[in-house]
Amino acid sequence: MSTEFPPETAEGWSVLHELYEIDWQSIKRGDAGKLRAEVQEVSEWLAGRETLSDDGQSAAFSMLGHKGQFMLLHFAPSFDLCGELEKQFLRTDFARHFRLSNSYVSIVELGMYTVSKKAVESLTAKGLEPHSAEWRAEFDAMISPHRANLSERCFTEIPEKKYFCFYPMSKRRGEVNNWYKEKIDRRADLMMEHGITGRRYADRVSQIISGSIGFDDWEWGVDLFSDEPLAFKQLVYEMRFDEATSLYGEFGPFYFGMRLPASKWSDFFVS
Repeated sequence: MSTEFPPETAEGWSVLHELYEIDWQSIKRGDAGKLRAEVQEVSEWLAGRETLSDDGQSAAFSMLGHKGQFMLLHFAPSFDLCGELEKQFLRTDFARHFRLSNSYVSIVELGMYTVSKKAVESLTAKGLEPHSAEWRAEFDAMISPHRANLSERCFTEIPEKKYFCFYPMSKRRGEVNNWYKEKIDRRADLMMEHGITGRRYADRVSQIISGSIGFDDWEWGVDLFSDEPLAFKQLVYEMRFDEATSLYGEFGPFYFGMRLPASKWSDFFVS
């Protein structure tokens, strides 16, 4: 049995990112009247999910570059609903102009490193055997109130900011630097430093972290929202000097775009 202790986490919305390529030539060749009707249908579908509700929220983005030109982001109370939302879009007539080129599956996650560290220290001081039934019961009792306090943040809304950035990342498991071999107190200290850096940008960048271990190829997904695109570069750059990133961070591809509300779809696709 491992002697290392994973931090507890609090989970919220199930998350689905869908990246599409747009066949602009197909749109250009289409009948204008039919195209407007198709856009009207699909924009009404999105408009019904742009406001946060018990069923979550969805948003669309016009993306830049060759990786894809359009992204749908879904927050939902279950992965089942994420799958249904994916089908709903693909079943529209307008979807024939799109090709799904990439996706990412995750769940909104808040790490509880500091609380987990204190719980481990307390139970160790009591002399309880790690991972025993008594340990688990006391550990859960200490963690549960803190998890409940995070519920609102776990079921957050998609920020109404103009610019959007998404990237996946993992913690390194190298021969020299292996995040998963570090003691929980060191990991907690490093993540606290990392969080301090992020909070310095809180007035400029909204960050939503989602966990994807067991769901996708990377360990976390990071969504950034801001009205200042340069803030993304500054935040990510500064964070790379944090030890949690400089020694242990591994990054996937970055995706960048602009919010495309349903009310703007007609102008964007037809005009």
